[in-house]
Amino acid sequence: MAAFIIIPLFMIIYYGLTNRNRQFTFENLTIIAEPSNLKALWLSLKLSTLSTILCLILAYPLASILTKIKMKNKSILVFIFILPMWMNFLLRTLAWQTLLDKNGVINTVLTFFHLPLINIINTPGAIILGMVYNFLPFMILPIYNTLSKIDSSVVDAARDLGANEFQTFLRITFPLSLPGVISGITMVFVPALTTFVISDILGGSKILLIGNVIEQEFKYANNWHTGSGLSLVLMVFILISMALVSKYDKESEGNIW
Repeated sequence: MAAFIIIPLFMIIYYGLTNRNRQFTFENLTIIAEPSNLKALWLSLKLSTLSTILCLILAYPLASILTKIKMKNKSILVFIFILPMWMNFLLRTLAWQTLLDKNGVINTVLTFFHLPLINIINTPGAIILGMVYNFLPFMILPIYNTLSKIDSSVVDAARDLGANEFQTFLRITFPLSLPGVISGITMVFVPALTTFVISDILGGSKILLIGNVIEQEFKYANNWHTGSGLSLVLMVFILISMALVSKYDKESEGNIW
């Protein structure tokens, strides 16, 4: 833990709160207030929030279906959803670039059938699609885990007392699955907020998210101080997410493992 968590975190804090002359400063934190950085931060918050909402809308019914399916080898279906996570993240994103490109697979098929072409590559829509595809399993698994732990007798009791399907879901199922929902939201929102690979590949490096700004500070400007300062600002959102998880998932019921 000291080698892989504490030491790197200490380095980020050190570089973020010092300048090139090793003097203490808050300039690396206040640089987030620059218009270009605020624009990138706002766009990151917007796209990550939209992708998290879409993941939740898709994941909850899928997790519910997985829970209700009665078959001996249900684990095979769960394995199918986990399988994309085992493939390299970069390869998954490059595959979508091949599909969505102007001369890509999808437009080639549409051309063959004389249908209108799509022009989604290098747009925010392509980035959201990449986020949803890459992070959807992280939303499905914790929700599936909590739904599978709900005692069916509780649901049956609600129906015996006269509750319909919607009332049972609203008052019984969803509240009991809330730890998994909160855990899934955190596990999708945080990586979506900090990503830079997806926006680089599917955005064509034309759409800058806050993750891209930080990457440029480290990789191209060779300014570890500014990059670390911006990273510290992003840690605020991570701490908020951790606080939500600790509040609503006190018993780690949404833990996918």
